[in-house]
Amino acid sequence: MKANYGLPSCKRLHKTDEFSSVFNFRCSVGNHFFQVFARPNQLAYPRLGLIVSRKISKRAVDRNYIKRTIREFFRLNQQQFGSLDVVVRTKKLFDRSSHTEIHQELLKLLGGLKKCHVSSSI
Repeated sequence: MKANYGLPSCKRLHKTDEFSSVFNFRCSVGNHFFQVFARPNQLAYPRLGLIVSRKISKRAVDRNYIKRTIREFFRLNQQQFGSLDVVVRTKKLFDRSSHTEIHQELLKLLGGLKKCHVSSSI
């Protein structure tokens, strides 16, 4: 039996309106690698949206690696996100040699998203 390690489609943001609603909520944290936007949702699980611009890297293989890395982090830590719609925008190119640093930076940003849960109760 093959294990399923993917991120299901229901846990991703697809439509422009979904991304726009997260941006309009104006709750974000960032560092030199990422800008992370979040908005509470009415679902029992978090959803992820990714923005990796061609300005980051002209090579699709580099952009795809970045997306795979962020999706895997999200999949492994999704219980810590609660019921949030999260959009991660990449600001800087990274490669396989900085995997541990990227993981630590994403964990720090995850801690900063706690304020988005608090501001939703207003």
